[in-house]
Amino acid sequence: MVEEVQKHSVHTLVFRSLKRTHDMFVADNGKPVPLDEESHKRKMAIKLRNEYGPVLHMPTSKENLKEKGPQNASDSYGHKQYPANQGQEVEYLVTGTHPYPPGPGVALTADTKIQRMPSESAAQSLAVALPTSQARVDANRSAPAGGEYRHPGASDRSQPAGAVVMDGGNAKNSALMAKKAPTMPKPQWHPPWKLYRVISGHLGWVRCIAVEPGNQWFVTGSADRTIKIWDLASGKLKLSLTGHISTVRGVIVSTRSPYLFSCGEDKQVKCWDLEYNKVIRHYHGHLSAVYGLDLHPTIDVLVTCSRDSTARIWDVRTKASVHTLSGHTNAVATVRCQAAEPQIITGSHDTTIRLWDLVAGKTRVTLTNHKKSVRAVVLHPRHYTFASGSPDNIKQWKFPDGSFIQNLSGHNAIINTLTVNSDGVLVSGADNGTMHLWDWRTGYNFQRVHAAVQPGSLDSESGIFACAFDQSESRLLTAEADKTIKVYREDDTAIGVPNPWATNRYRSMAC
Repeated sequence: MVEEVQKHSVHTLVFRSLKRTHDMFVADNGKPVPLDEESHKRKMAIKLRNEYGPVLHMPTSKENLKEKGPQNASDSYGHKQYPANQGQEVEYLVTGTHPYPPGPGVALTADTKIQRMPSESAAQSLAVALPTSQARVDANRSAPAGGEYRHPGASDRSQPAGAVVMDGGNAKNSALMAKKAPTMPKPQWHPPWKLYRVISGHLGWVRCIAVEPGNQWFVTGSADRTIKIWDLASGKLKLSLTGHISTVRGVIVSTRSPYLFSCGEDKQVKCWDLEYNKVIRHYHGHLSAVYGLDLHPTIDVLVTCSRDSTARIWDVRTKASVHTLSGHTNAVATVRCQAAEPQIITGSHDTTIRLWDLVAGKTRVTLTNHKKSVRAVVLHPRHYTFASGSPDNIKQWKFPDGSFIQNLSGHNAIINTLTVNSDGVLVSGADNGTMHLWDWRTGYNFQRVHAAVQPGSLDSESGIFACAFDQSESRLLTAEADKTIKVYREDDTAIGVPNPWATNRYRSMAC
């Protein structure tokens, strides 16, 4: 037999639901504890005494003291405002030492004149109320000869480091010396660089460049799918290597073996034996175009970065993929290696820079300061610092944690490449064909170059994709969109400027 459910009104059911909810949450421990007035007053009193003890008892006007009574005046936290000198009339107005009449309209005669000498307590109270310099001046004006009034409890304090005390008659005047205005750090003078050679031979954009360790030749990779080796001294073509089926985006020459490594938009990473001029190894694994590569300086490890948002670490000999560095959310545009920690640095189109732990294959630090794609990263050859380039600005960082040093602003373009030499000359090359040269330490932009495009090229083909110093650091090579390689050297006839910040005499807008 089914029991009938007792029916209740909607009002009763709602009331029961509210009661159950109230019973459930009435003992909620997450509710804030009600404020206890006594505890709060005591806490604030202790805080006031610790932090504002010397200036806690500020002078009070005579009207307020008369209303409250001199003995019972207190502040909002229960501190008694004691008169400066009990048993006497509290005087906070430090008057002059000249006679004056008792009120307005009263003639000043021998019978009506009043002259009050300021009491010490009055001068001290005024010294608390006035700004430091004004208090000292006013107290000294009204003090007897040879007297000096100090803040209570300040007799054992020494003068501030910047204070100068000057004797003027019987009174001492104290004035703070004006602080020296901050000055810009003086940059090191660098001679300007001038164009002295243009090398033609590629049939497409020259996308990458590298100089071999012996400083005899350099290698370039191009959108014409070839790798060309050039004589550094004469600029003549020595050799062309074919094998890539798309644009060559990165080349590097090993310092530990006679190998040349290249990568391209065909997803391939190749190792070339320069004794036979043939490919001897392929490194398979990237799922999209490979944008850059670098060799570890002390171990046989190759690092590549790709449009598939990863960087991969390869064992040069076994062709094995040691680690896949994942974490970027967009194409990884550049990668750099060093012997010290962190050993791998990557810059990406997701606007971040990551410092990696080579052993664990994990991110150590992620730098998010840039607001746009980071296409270039360069390590200083001597300092434990590096720089990154983005369309917003160039930033300098300090290893190992990526501490920010400074911004180098002014190169308002898409920065494709950065390089730096041991003298502290930082070069940034941009998509619009401009090249800026900076003093590394101070961030001073001492030269701007915009070389003319090769005759027969369009003005729109003015762009710098890569640049590098040779091993002697006396020549600067740039790979450009007008299918040429341009070679710069220092101007030996240039004369130094005493203070480059004050003059732009040797800043050049064109070679």
